Amino acid sequence: MIDRLIENIFEWAAGHADEGRYSPVAIVFHWTMAALVVFQIGWGWWMGRTTPGGEMQAAYELHYMVGVLMLVLVLGRVGWRLFAPAVINDADKPGWESVAAHITHYVFYTCLFGLPLSGWAMVSATSRETELTLLNLAPWPLLPFRELSHSTLWTIEAVAEWLHWGLALSLVAMIPIHVGAALKHHLIDRDDVLHGMLPILPQRPRRRTRWQRRWRALEKQVASLTRPLRRRLRFR
Repeated sequence: MIDRLIENIFEWAAGHADEGRYSPVAIVFHWTMAALVVFQIGWGWWMGRTTPGGEMQAAYELHYMVGVLMLVLVLGRVGWRLFAPAVINDADKPGWESVAAHITHYVFYTCLFGLPLSGWAMVSATSRETELTLLNLAPWPLLPFRELSHSTLWTIEAVAEWLHWGLALSLVAMIPIHVGAALKHHLIDRDDVLHGMLPILPQRPRRRTRWQRRWRALEKQVASLTRPLRRRLRFR
């Protein structure tokens, strides 16, 4: 019975994928993660400017709890992506934009995994009195660092903090690139990429516009200017 239920779920997801749209499960994962990322970035910025005391402690505890939730959600998102049928839309057309889209997704997943993991390592190394939970519903264990020396723990904390900041800055840089690409697909290319992830947004009629002509002209100029460099890289 469970096998049949799982099969029906994936068939239901395949129906959306065949139409070039993401399933409601993938959409919920995407926009929930997007909201939590924006919250964590803003909350982290505010948290760093809070004076030490009870208010700062409460802010950090909320930051930790949301981080645990994000780790669980990104694991669920990856699991769904591995088993559910992949969506093929206009972003998969051959060309540099498809390559850039795949690179962007890999960077996003690296950040979405790395940020909660590095934060988990920081807390586990030097804040062992902190109690982590999943939405205050279930306890979340610390990493098994108890037997390590104090110098090793502080090294782990320093490296994890450096990674945490680096990944946070990378994520901040990637967000406008991702949003800009989505808007470009919707407003200039008039394809199905943004509509597939945001079905309430109506699909724009497909027709050539002056913005498309300008974009294609810009692409040709860039390709012409970079042709000598690409030839050199090709022969090395």
